[in-house]
Amino acid sequence: MELEVYKTDGKKTGQKVKLNKAIFGIEPNDHAIWLDTKQHMANQRQGTSKAKERAEITGSRRKIKRQKGTGTARFGDIKNPIFRGGGRTFGPRPRDYGFKLNKKVKRLARKSALSYKAKDNQIKILEDFNFEEPKTKSYTEILNNLEVADKKTLLVLNDANKNIYLSARNIPNAKVVRAADLNTYDILNNNNLLFVESSIKEIENVLSK
Repeated sequence: MELEVYKTDGKKTGQKVKLNKAIFGIEPNDHAIWLDTKQHMANQRQGTSKAKERAEITGSRRKIKRQKGTGTARFGDIKNPIFRGGGRTFGPRPRDYGFKLNKKVKRLARKSALSYKAKDNQIKILEDFNFEEPKTKSYTEILNNLEVADKKTLLVLNDANKNIYLSARNIPNAKVVRAADLNTYDILNNNNLLFVESSIKEIENVLSK
């Protein structure tokens, strides 16, 4: 598959970039996508929920009433879970929700997601560019020129670029990542993927291992 290369003003440069079929043209594996997305979202969870159990409640250990002869259920101390203000039974504890996923599965998931985007014509190639200083207006103009300003966009750079990152930071539905940090969730969570020319080779290097 070959795609036109666009300038930042929205015009074509006349050059084309050939996408590697082994990365952008495979038969997508939905299960691998599901696993990788599940792991990504699980890793975002803080896992800090905590409820006090019976042993952690401050209160007297004195027995509330005698064991027998009251005609009601037996009660222990005031920290009993059935009392208001008592400890919680089997409450949440801090935990790590993350889980292991093989590198080959994660690689297959990213290839599958990129293949879906290529099939749906949701990938655009930009010539390499840079900003002399962070300027949100400049980045907005690029999105308008490419006619994707009203959609969720993900710009993939070859390497970190502070000026471009800061320019896009305050724009709703616009995100900038390095090619090495590209993940399945971000690929699928955005309507259009914008790759600078140099990032395509980096993507191929990362996913061809």
